[in-house]
Amino acid sequence: MSSIDRSAVEAAIKGYKDPYLKEDLFAIEAIKSLDIQGDVVKLEVELGYPAAGVAGALKQIVGLAIEDVDGVERAEVNVSWKILPHQAQRNLQSIKSVKNIIAVASGKGGVGKSTTAVNLALALQKEGAKVGVLDADIYGPSQGMMLGVADGARPEVQDGQFFIPIRAHGMQVMSMAFLVTEKTPMVWRGPMVSGALLQLLTQSLWEDLDYLVVDMPPGTGDIQLTLAQKVPVTGAVIVTTPQDIALLDCKKGIEMFRKVDIPVLGVVENMSMHICSNCGHHEPLFGAGGGERVSEEYDTELLGQLPLHMTIREQTDSGSPTVAAEPDSEVGLIYRDIARKLGAILSQRAKNQAQMFPEIIIKSD
Repeated sequence: MSSIDRSAVEAAIKGYKDPYLKEDLFAIEAIKSLDIQGDVVKLEVELGYPAAGVAGALKQIVGLAIEDVDGVERAEVNVSWKILPHQAQRNLQSIKSVKNIIAVASGKGGVGKSTTAVNLALALQKEGAKVGVLDADIYGPSQGMMLGVADGARPEVQDGQFFIPIRAHGMQVMSMAFLVTEKTPMVWRGPMVSGALLQLLTQSLWEDLDYLVVDMPPGTGDIQLTLAQKVPVTGAVIVTTPQDIALLDCKKGIEMFRKVDIPVLGVVENMSMHICSNCGHHEPLFGAGGGERVSEEYDTELLGQLPLHMTIREQTDSGSPTVAAEPDSEVGLIYRDIARKLGAILSQRAKNQAQMFPEIIIKSD
């Protein structure tokens, strides 16, 4: 019989609050098992979001707290995560082998939406998730260049109708840029663009993705509404800058997603602070606090604020975005923090039970 008080061990564990969900590990149902064997406590923690960047700290903090309990000689804490599928708007049918679709959008162009999308995808991967990227900007696809995909690269085709996504930085990527040349203008009307995107999404053989990050076209027009109504989106991220005109369009983007029942998971504020590449001086060229004000007004989350820095542009243009080139840099860590925060918010949403259990078919022979 162990002399260790189990309730004291549980109290020690409850002393740790998840930094993103602001509750203890029992409250967020992250305790997979708790065993007391003699003077050794074994704890299995399973989070609902990718958390490679904080798993070590969690393990150390909780382990030390348990070892402070009377009678405990050693604590063995293991931290893992399991990403579940969550409900899309209006219960649209899920895409095969894709658990969650995250749309990255903006009310206007030029706010760094595509840069945010590619770095968010890479950050989710760095945190331990299986990630894909769909470049939905049919008129101006850029993800191929940003991820360093060679010019002229084409996806393999299976069974004459399914695309096999191209691999870049360990992620699965599909884009209209892989099907046409860079000199081919997409002179298409809205329905043709929507049809092309739906084909890219549904006729690509995605392989066991936790998240598919969709780089949406800028704006809030017919194309965006059509896509939002037909693509099973789990949640949206809105990208803006602190500039007043950008914030007006940011609000329109939030309203658009709300009208089609897609939850806005949060706002990312780009170019929040200019950092001089020579002296390091910080200056809010486009204003300050805009993203925070919009988040409060629409009761959503300010996921993060990114600086206006030359290296972000240089690294993305070279095909090696910041999170891939310098994952532990100041900017890289901000993106990874955004990824964890986004994953944590999503983990609290209603589950898609249809994807969690195999389909049962009853036949009468």
